[in-house]
Amino acid sequence: MARLVREATRIGVLEGVRVGQRGVEVSLLQFADDTLFVCQSKYQSILAIKAILRSFEVVSGLKVNFYKNQVGGVGISVVDMNIFSKCLNCSSMYFPFKYLGISIGENPRKVNFWRPIIHKIKAKLSMWKGKLLSMAGRLCLIKSVITALPLFYLSFLKLQSRYVRP
Repeated sequence: MARLVREATRIGVLEGVRVGQRGVEVSLLQFADDTLFVCQSKYQSILAIKAILRSFEVVSGLKVNFYKNQVGGVGISVVDMNIFSKCLNCSSMYFPFKYLGISIGENPRKVNFWRPIIHKIKAKLSMWKGKLLSMAGRLCLIKSVITALPLFYLSFLKLQSRYVRP
């Protein structure tokens, strides 16, 4: 799929989004079995994405489930969102939304942003109240949950420069 996206951007039918100080163009992000297309809000780009997904189906023999897919946009009209979602036969997605259990588009300075992580820690720890684990085993699991879940959340957030010491 990455090769199809590169070719589409090379010939100019798909235009990614420039990010960062260096203006790196991003048009595709893939995590395990998830694919995220990032493009300008142009109908031509949506048609290119649809063609890429259909080509992927033909080449790989896999079937893309368009009903599980979502289209989201930043700074585009509801009308355009509806047009894009109908073109791709999928639903529209609005901010904030959840991805990999993390709230995207919410303010991490607010208490509500952190409630899911606290809930997950409590849920994980409550499962280990059983008598099957030794005290040392429980301690090891507690330490791994208390460190792993916050690190997972924090790995997605950008730390403000005022908190970073040179």
